[in-house]
Amino acid sequence: MAENITSAKATAKMVRVSSRKVRLVLDTIRNKSVAEAFAILKFTPNGAASDIEKVLKSAVANAENNFDLDPASLVVSECFANEGPTLKRFRPRAKGSASPINKRTSHITVVVTEK
Repeated sequence: MAENITSAKATAKMVRVSSRKVRLVLDTIRNKSVAEAFAILKFTPNGAASDIEKVLKSAVANAENNFDLDPASLVVSECFANEGPTLKRFRPRAKGSASPINKRTSHITVVVTEK
C-alpha cells in the first residue's frame, strides 16, 4: 500500500469486541468527513462505537501533529477491522460436560486523508 503524506493512520489492537460487530459501525463512517463521523459515532447505540471514536481521535491527532494537516479538512478514507486472537474459555454444562466460549478480539484501523 503506497501511502502519500496527506494521510494519517491509527490502529487499536486487541479490542475486546468481535470484528463483525465493529465492521457494522465502520461501514457507517467510511468516506465521511471527520466531523460527521464523530457525530455519527456519538449517537450510535453500539458498544464498538466508543472504541472506534478513540481510534478516529488518534488518527486526527496523528494527522495534525505529524503531518501538519488541517483537522477540518480530513475525511475517513479507509477504515477496517481485522480479527484478533480469540480467548478460548469453557462453560460448565449438565452431566459434567462443558461447552466452549469464544471471546473474540479485533484490530481496528482508521486512515484519514485530506480532501
